[in-house]
Amino acid sequence: MTQAEPVAPSAPHKYPASLRVLHWLRVLLIFGLIAAGWTMTSLDDETAEKFGQLYPLHKSFGLLVLLIVLAQLGIRALSRLPGPAELPKHERVLSQVVHVAIYALLLIVPLMGYAMSSSFAHSDGVTLFGLHVPELLPKNDTAFRVFQFLHKVLAYTLLGLVALHVAGALKHRFVDKNPKADVLPRMM
Repeated sequence: MTQAEPVAPSAPHKYPASLRVLHWLRVLLIFGLIAAGWTMTSLDDETAEKFGQLYPLHKSFGLLVLLIVLAQLGIRALSRLPGPAELPKHERVLSQVVHVAIYALLLIVPLMGYAMSSSFAHSDGVTLFGLHVPELLPKNDTAFRVFQFLHKVLAYTLLGLVALHVAGALKHRFVDKNPKADVLPRMM
């Protein structure tokens, strides 16, 4: 009599519900942050709402995105995730590179925003919905300008990668002839 080999459970077809909810919440927050960033930087400095409401909310929601991404990374590390979609090798590699870059920028962009606020000599501090967040960097307007530049350039880079991510998902959904390449149902 031979012993049967244990059957490995197949990979799930969807991401865990917690990751799906956090993904779509993060999407909404990022588009809101970009809209708020464009709005607040275009306003005149004398506009009361600019520094009284928009900047504090932008900082708070930016820190919230950072916390959500950290939670997502923790959940991903502890969860069984769907296997790779059936994509041509070059598309699979591009998808992996884009995903890693998006996650890296989702960490770096808020940290650059924090560094900006923390290092600016005239900053009113960093808050998370009214709770003071310690400023760990010395006040230094030269460093502030570097962090400001990086925050802006990396935020636009993130926006470009998100557009590429969306375009790829739509291509797999509507153009590819292979239903196993359709990645959208895994995140719905």
